[in-house]
Amino acid sequence: MLHILYIFAFTIIAFFAIGNLIRSLMTLSIDSQRHYSRANSSSPNSQNSRGMSKVTHPELLDPSGKPIDEPLLVMRSVSVEDARERLDAIYNASPSATLDKGEEGEFA
Repeated sequence: MLHILYIFAFTIIAFFAIGNLIRSLMTLSIDSQRHYSRANSSSPNSQNSRGMSKVTHPELLDPSGKPIDEPLLVMRSVSVEDARERLDAIYNASPSATLDKGEEGEFA
């Protein structure tokens, strides 16, 4: 009898979870199709064919509200030895590094 009660309880919880998932997906779908108007969209080039302004992410705008044209992430290659030296320097600068060195000396 207890097994049937567990199965019934978890079935109800599963229905709530799936219902919540479906509501979240519908909300996400509705939010992704909304068009927001920008306050400074006076130029005709910033409007699409429906007359609504094109939405850009706030992180892609400078403080004056204009899109930035510079790269947001610049990556450079680092040699393995350089990466190891940097990681060793970070590790040796940590407070636990002195404890680890003392413990290594006791067991060696």
